Amino acid sequence: MIHYWRAMMGIVGRELSRFVTQRERFISALVRPLVWLFVFAAGFRAALGLAITPPYETYILYEVYITPGLIGMIQLFNGMQSSLSMVYDREMGSMRILLVSPLPRWFLLLSKLLAGTGVSILQAYIFLAIAWGYDIRAPLEGYLWVIFPLILSGLMLGALGLLLSSFIKQLENFAGVMNFVIFPLFFMSTALYPLWKMKESSEFLYLLAEYNPFSQAVELIRFALYGQFNSFALAYTAGAFVIFMAAAIIGYNPSKGMMTRKG
Repeated sequence: MIHYWRAMMGIVGRELSRFVTQRERFISALVRPLVWLFVFAAGFRAALGLAITPPYETYILYEVYITPGLIGMIQLFNGMQSSLSMVYDREMGSMRILLVSPLPRWFLLLSKLLAGTGVSILQAYIFLAIAWGYDIRAPLEGYLWVIFPLILSGLMLGALGLLLSSFIKQLENFAGVMNFVIFPLFFMSTALYPLWKMKESSEFLYLLAEYNPFSQAVELIRFALYGQFNSFALAYTAGAFVIFMAAAIIGYNPSKGMMTRKG
């Protein structure tokens, strides 16, 4: 058991060290959602006005509505950033050394996933603190309750990044693949506008958004932040995490997954 603990602490410590030393990664993780919150929200507010949607069940400011979606954005980009480091480590050879250790492959990948999730949660709370300073606030107990949805959503989005990294052969191919995944996931979700608003414009877009795993992760965060529980979002997000993680483990299996095709 001590070997498992040391390995996990080593992987987590390495990821945290990267996060601390790469200040531009930290800044970019916050600038992106803050631009959406303070710049783009003004235009969307003019178009949508005030929204009425669960879990609030009252009229709310648009900035309050999109805050959970922007937290999901932080976790989505962090999950993709972690997968970028996996591709880089594979090209440099350090990941190959890690994966040939006597510890189970699933445990090593899960440790990497936990490290990335921890970083994304830290970024999410810093974002919430900045939003609080601008009077975009949730109930105080919501900041405690949201920790569990943040863990699950971070694991799910990180597992998706791990899965994608098993398919990416070279570092230069990363940007194209990530943009092809990130933007559809984000814009076809409930991060920026509620489902009922989508249904008014397009039934097809409504269905895509409803069954988008990122949408359910955002709804899980949104309900928890405002003191409510969404069982469907919880089950959907947990199921997506299990599927993505299982596929990533297979993808990094040298005898079964994509690794064998890469030599």
